[in-house]
Amino acid sequence: MGDAKALQKETIQITGMSCASCSAAVEKNVNKLAGVKEANVNFATEKLNVEFDDSTNTLEDIKAAVKDAGYGVEDEVELREINIPIGGMTCASCAAAVEKEVNKLEGIEEVNVNFATEKAMVKYNPHENRISEIKNAITKAGYEALEIEAGERIDADKERKNKEIETLWKKFIAAVIFTLPLFYISMGHMVGLTIPDIIEPSAHPMNFALVQLLLTIPVMIAGYKFYTVGFKSLFRGNPNMDSLIAIGTSAAILYGIYAIFRISIGDVGYAMNLYFESAGVIITLILLGKYLEAVSKGKTSEAIKKLMDLQAKTATVIHDGEEMTIPIEEVEVGDIILVKPGEKIPVDGTIVEGHTAVDESMLTGESIPVEKKVGDKVIGAALNKNGTIKFKATKVGKDTALAQIIKLVEEAQGSKAPIAKMADIIAGYFVPVVIGIAVLSGIAWYLTGAGSVFALTIFISVLVIACPCALGLATPTAIMVGTGKGAENGVLIKGGVPLETAHKIETIVFDKTGTITEGKPKVTDVVTVNDYSKEELLSLAGSAEKGSEHPLGEAIVKGAQEAGVEFKKLDNFMAIPGHGIEVEIEGKAILLGNRKLMDDKEINVSLQEDSDRLANEGKTPMFMAIDKELAGIIAVADTVKKSSAAAVKTLHQMGIEVAMITGDNKRTANAIAKEVAIDIVRAEVLPEDKASEVKKLQDSGKKVAMVGDGINDAPALAQADVGMAIGSGTDVAMESADIVLMKDDIMDVVTAIQLSKATIRNIKQNLFWAFAYNTAGIPIAAGLLHLFGGPLLNPMIAAAAMSMSSVSVLTNALRLKGFKPQARVDTVKANKIKESDLEEEKLMKKTIKIEGMSCGHCSGRVQKELEAMAEVKSADVSADENRAIVELTSDIANAKLTTAVEEAGYEVVGIE
Repeated sequence: MGDAKALQKETIQITGMSCASCSAAVEKNVNKLAGVKEANVNFATEKLNVEFDDSTNTLEDIKAAVKDAGYGVEDEVELREINIPIGGMTCASCAAAVEKEVNKLEGIEEVNVNFATEKAMVKYNPHENRISEIKNAITKAGYEALEIEAGERIDADKERKNKEIETLWKKFIAAVIFTLPLFYISMGHMVGLTIPDIIEPSAHPMNFALVQLLLTIPVMIAGYKFYTVGFKSLFRGNPNMDSLIAIGTSAAILYGIYAIFRISIGDVGYAMNLYFESAGVIITLILLGKYLEAVSKGKTSEAIKKLMDLQAKTATVIHDGEEMTIPIEEVEVGDIILVKPGEKIPVDGTIVEGHTAVDESMLTGESIPVEKKVGDKVIGAALNKNGTIKFKATKVGKDTALAQIIKLVEEAQGSKAPIAKMADIIAGYFVPVVIGIAVLSGIAWYLTGAGSVFALTIFISVLVIACPCALGLATPTAIMVGTGKGAENGVLIKGGVPLETAHKIETIVFDKTGTITEGKPKVTDVVTVNDYSKEELLSLAGSAEKGSEHPLGEAIVKGAQEAGVEFKKLDNFMAIPGHGIEVEIEGKAILLGNRKLMDDKEINVSLQEDSDRLANEGKTPMFMAIDKELAGIIAVADTVKKSSAAAVKTLHQMGIEVAMITGDNKRTANAIAKEVAIDIVRAEVLPEDKASEVKKLQDSGKKVAMVGDGINDAPALAQADVGMAIGSGTDVAMESADIVLMKDDIMDVVTAIQLSKATIRNIKQNLFWAFAYNTAGIPIAAGLLHLFGGPLLNPMIAAAAMSMSSVSVLTNALRLKGFKPQARVDTVKANKIKESDLEEEKLMKKTIKIEGMSCGHCSGRVQKELEAMAEVKSADVSADENRAIVELTSDIANAKLTTAVEEAGYEVVGIE
């Protein structure tokens, strides 16, 4: 049986969508295609992410399906625009000659050569052409293609958004200019304001009506897109928010025109119910709402813009011994690039000359500059701090670490979380249902004798108050801000599913080597005997192991170097496999190895107690003998990271169980686990068996996350509900991981979970308010309050409420930009747990699960009530985690704790 055919993934920019119903219509149409596996439309980014079999459907088929649904497709995401300065032109004919030659190339969309500025603007497909080929065409035409000016690269998406915001603002201002006098004329006389006699309604009703119609027409022109898109969607059977606005305001305007007809035949009473002002104000308010929505949507994608801004604009390349500054787009793999202090590293590569310190904080979040020397890798966008280096470019363009990060974040921001499914289903049926409710409500009121004007008011109010936009924006905007915030903190979350799942994690499984520990053995202890000094032992051991490729030998050499001891000349060397080495240094016979080596050489070992102690601490003791006399022990171990104990402690405070899986022996594993307070230990586990250990935890009903290096741990990462690859640095393309942690710090595991909780909480808030707004707003607009003697909702107020509902959802999502990882607990020293910590453990702790807290004031009130109790030493209350951890000096009944929380005004749902 052959392998399944790989599916193609594409992202398409869509135009013309105005609400969640639009995105649902596009998804529905594209998903009808036989070869499409999945199609997701992100209303916030206005992009379609589609996965399909390209042997069944082409990209053009998918674009056709989008157009068939009534929307447009922008192709500029595939095109690039550049401005190339040209030398040697003397007249307009020269410019025409350049245009003609460049147009001969494949993939050229547009060429404009401006003789006055001596520049060629070229829009081209980068998949079919290169800048160098365009330059060659200019040269072939007989002119000189000069270097492209820095900063001339155009961010098409950013430009499109800015243009949209500018256009909406201009339309809103135009609408305001005509709506203000329209509103004054139509409503002013009701509150005693004077209007010119020529349009006074009682004396000149026809003039009064015609002036309002004339003022309404420009407002309709400013909002023409509501009508073109709205009616087009309606006729195609996919009505959207624009359809609601178009139907509602058209009904008002048509009624006004009908009223003018009735006035013309003598029914002057119609002058008091024209409805032109309702149509004008509705369109103006919705234009304002759309403008504010566009501004807010632009802010949700600022993380991507910040990442793009990190990119250097030019690179200094060395060709034939000469330095040349070229645009970064022209850097090729294999180029030798010069970077001076204070400059950005333009692309990824390997240092071939020089050494420096590099600030990679903008990519990894690591604040301390990283030392780099010949042979070390550098990543594009990092800042060269203090040395001049030359490096060989290994990855350029879309293959660089920065480009991979941007791609990953873009894909995550375009994904959907499972929590959004219900909102998507409702959005697909929302507009037709609202139209039905509006029609039925209007007819019902008319049949009860309320009159045609009253029924029309109801009809328009229901149409314009309904807001599918709020539903459509509730989830994607929070995901965009949340994943962007994660990228800022070095936490790359690959989509909505892991983002949502992470907040449910109950158990986190860590790989030991390189995750909880440093992954690099180092000298931890030197025990001496028979008057030998530590320095003497390190000097001889370092000299003996110099050149060794064994991890323990390398650790001893590095330890000796760090101690600053002198290395001595090695006279003889003999390796004893499985035991150690035997060498001669300056006439001294040196033995360095395990206990078996000492026994075989009949060395009297008097440090067995120290050896056992070190072994129980997870260290490897290596005995040294000099001239057949025991000189001491050098212990080597893979040490625990400084942040490990702090991270585990924080996870425990969050109510999360911590496990560790390792291939090491049980004694070493238990020593590490004890040092950082890990709950579950699985030792002597082969790499291929790690996934089954994760599955055992899942089979017990737990949501499990696995944290590892993404290589040996790949099966376990894939098996876990959420796989986290840590310390990945520039390797962000880890297929087996759901979340990539750029820094080598497991505190970022805490950050990832906290960010997930904050984002999902934000999504729930958005969905609640979006549903609550429509659930309450539509009945009120339909006249529910009026049934019980209350007021009737004016369509203009309904329009204002609708506009603000989308803006409020976006504003709430933008609050995530203020997310900060929880303050890290004090790092426990890696060598031992302090006595004060042991005393602290004797205190009784209880965790109270609380509902109803939403801010710092809430948690403050609960903390005050709890700490007022005599038995409570301290209370750590978190509104984010919906819990309080209390330390008790003596036992206390759960009922008393519950009463204290309820006194503060909140509900207790459990105590552990």
